[in-house]
Amino acid sequence: MDVAKLQQQHLELTQALFKEGFLDEQFTQLQQLEDPSNPEFVAEVSTLFFDDSQRILAELTKSLDGDPVDFKKIDAYVHQFKGSSSSIGAHRVKVGCTVLRTCCEEENREGCWQALQQVKQEFFLVKNRLELLLQLEQQILAEGGTIPFME
Repeated sequence: MDVAKLQQQHLELTQALFKEGFLDEQFTQLQQLEDPSNPEFVAEVSTLFFDDSQRILAELTKSLDGDPVDFKKIDAYVHQFKGSSSSIGAHRVKVGCTVLRTCCEEENREGCWQALQQVKQEFFLVKNRLELLLQLEQQILAEGGTIPFME
């Protein structure tokens, strides 16, 4: 495929991710750290985020299943997840974590379950879209092109 078309698709997908609130300016800052010496920086950081997030989501689910529920432990996991979401720019995940933390503070088990389901949904949505974006980046680089950045 033509590099220019791939670059245009990349820009359009990135713009949509911002417009739909999946990503925020932190993601742009990550992209700016990419350079010829480390062209896959965003992909590496994203993969770490995906792996770590899935581990945390599994721990949150397990912790909420516990009896009694250790809300302090859950809050610690949510705090960690919110931080990693913030650092990659996963805006809607970060917002969901804020709701989940509020439910933890209130020791509202049902609210935690509902908030956790929302956080999981937002995580998998952003993960799928970011994976598509990263695939486009791989295709662009394989064709000898450079990754376009939003202005």
